[in-house]
Amino acid sequence: MQDKVRWGIAGTGAIANSFASDIQFTGNAVLAAVYSRSKEKADAFAPRFGDITSHSSIDAFAADPDIDAVYVASPNAVHLEQAIVFLSANKAVLVEKPLATSFDDARSLAALAAAKSLFAMEGMWTCFLPAIAKARALLGGEALGRIRHVVAELAYEKPFDPTSRFFDARLGGGSLLDLGIYPLSLCLNLFGHPQAVDGRWQSAPTGVDLSAEMRLSYTGFQAHLSCGFDRDGDNRFIIDGDRGTLVIDAPFLKANRLFLADNGLVRKVIAPRGQGLWAKTLTRVARRVSLPGLQRFDLPFPGNGLQFEIEAASAAILEGWHEHILMPTSRSTQAIEIIETIRALPPS
Repeated sequence: MQDKVRWGIAGTGAIANSFASDIQFTGNAVLAAVYSRSKEKADAFAPRFGDITSHSSIDAFAADPDIDAVYVASPNAVHLEQAIVFLSANKAVLVEKPLATSFDDARSLAALAAAKSLFAMEGMWTCFLPAIAKARALLGGEALGRIRHVVAELAYEKPFDPTSRFFDARLGGGSLLDLGIYPLSLCLNLFGHPQAVDGRWQSAPTGVDLSAEMRLSYTGFQAHLSCGFDRDGDNRFIIDGDRGTLVIDAPFLKANRLFLADNGLVRKVIAPRGQGLWAKTLTRVARRVSLPGLQRFDLPFPGNGLQFEIEAASAAILEGWHEHILMPTSRSTQAIEIIETIRALPPS
């Protein structure tokens, strides 16, 4: 019985490099091939990661018998197009976030994978990190008690360039698809689908969302999520309960540290309503010294952190699963639907 999934990578950009580098930290995956429309890029990429095949024809790449699954690391706008090619060639797919740029496209991708009984998953690697697994365990153990509110931000300032993938709608641009998808996906992963969605967004000169806020309503609490290219944000994910406050340290999308506070004074400083200078000062102090009522969980990892989703997806493929329980395609399509709901509102 096959014990390792042979992966091909579609794309040669930064995230493709991270995937190829991190696969060495898995026990059930190997890199077999790479595809780029540019033969020069594919040929330059391949020797950096061992004895792998380079392809500049997508059809030849899809038909390669030494590939079991494809990581789609191409620009947002071609996720659906390429995933269809690979699924049609009976390859499992792991599609870098977002699964697609529209709800209809995401649903079409998921439907094709289901019809062909093939594995498909969005590459939301954050949800597979050890720190997030620890956060789930703390939530499941009721360390926080009843959830009162959730606040998360992911924002990185980007200089405006109408031709960049961040600001060009034709390339799948906008802060929600590039950044907002992270806090949104993690919120759905931890708490499920909300009962109601609201928010607002601000437009860049090209018409894509420069920044946005999402309010997800759950029974007993709301999650306030924000993203943007207009600033460098706090970039933490904070869950406040009636017993304790959990802080997934910045930048939470590649979290390797958690703080759990059950001291009233400490909680007031690091809770969602205190994300200013005091919160940042306390976080810096807590990284170095112990504080009463504040537990610190360090969960470091080698590489970039993609190895955990690679290993999870590979295990699911080897077991014959069509989805992974932590990242089913239904959850990924829900995230795109929520983003479309926010974008359908008039810009503020």
